[in-house]
Amino acid sequence: MNNVLSAILLYVMLHITVIAGAEPAHVDVFFSGRDGYNNYRIPAIEVAPDGSILAFAEARTSGDPGEGPNSAVDLVYKRSTDNGCTWSAMKVIEQPGKGWSAANPAATVDRQTGRVWLLYLRCKPGRGTSKARPGTDDFQTFARHSDDNGQTWSNPIDLTEVGRDMKDPKWRATVIGPGGMIQDSKGRLVAAAWRVAPWGVFTIYSEDHGKTWQRGQIIPYPVAEKKHAPNETQIVELSDGRILMDYRDESIAHRWMAESRDGGRTWSEPRVGLSVTPVACAIERYTLKSAGAASDCLIWTGPKGPKRNNLVARLSYDEGLSFPVERLIAAGPAAYSDLAILKDKTVGVLWERDNYKYISFTRLMPEFLESK
Repeated sequence: MNNVLSAILLYVMLHITVIAGAEPAHVDVFFSGRDGYNNYRIPAIEVAPDGSILAFAEARTSGDPGEGPNSAVDLVYKRSTDNGCTWSAMKVIEQPGKGWSAANPAATVDRQTGRVWLLYLRCKPGRGTSKARPGTDDFQTFARHSDDNGQTWSNPIDLTEVGRDMKDPKWRATVIGPGGMIQDSKGRLVAAAWRVAPWGVFTIYSEDHGKTWQRGQIIPYPVAEKKHAPNETQIVELSDGRILMDYRDESIAHRWMAESRDGGRTWSEPRVGLSVTPVACAIERYTLKSAGAASDCLIWTGPKGPKRNNLVARLSYDEGLSFPVERLIAAGPAAYSDLAILKDKTVGVLWERDNYKYISFTRLMPEFLESK
């Protein structure tokens, strides 16, 4: 009887340990006030071919890109080679100068070449989205790539004339993502983007591994919507090859979703997405039946609310039509987030925590996400 009781107690203790170990643990990656910068914003995350995790961010001296002559924003990153437990010293990818900004990172890996691609914006002092002049280089779109798992980066490639119609008298700026760039099953490199003015969301894509790039159609405005201010956007490939775009609306407390059947060239009229305060959210392919998983599943992260508080993960088993499963990642202030699937198939979340004091990394285990 004692042996049976001991076995039962041992099973219960082991089970409790597994469940406890599945609870999210947060590791702070970027700290406001450190390394010579006032604060860090706009996280993006990608897993390099060797399994190392790349965490990108904007390192700011003060406010948003182009806010003023002294509001410099540098593009920085850190690497982790132990699934996010520890992180390297910070490195600067681009430091454009006093008043200039290098911002809004989005990255993906080309599975055929092993190259890591990074797209971002650069803007001149005082020439943010509201003050950039159409037809000028006030606001530029750039790409860089790394062939050594993010340890070094190429010189910038200017994609400004791809990302923007330079002849449009109103189109002041094109902004990437932030985050959420993908390579689809056909090998296309696809980055979500948005414009002003007017507001609009679309993609920039390459079908030849980054040799040339093209701009897709602007997603049509919802017919019944009088106010529509679409911006910060992410994309994910659905199980049948369609691309799903999930994007913020500055004027409404819910997301919009639209689909493309041709790799981001053209888009359906959008439908109403998840209810959430206007903020940048993340969406990623979690599991795929055709790759051997038990189900097709998408994962989404964003603040549950009220406003920018209480970061949650939501799961969809019908390719984004509904998100019935919700898990609280962290209580308290939470803003922008980005997602990546790690080498061991767990989920990495890079997110803004505690009123922008930190950009933190959280690893989500299957036991946490899929528990009944």
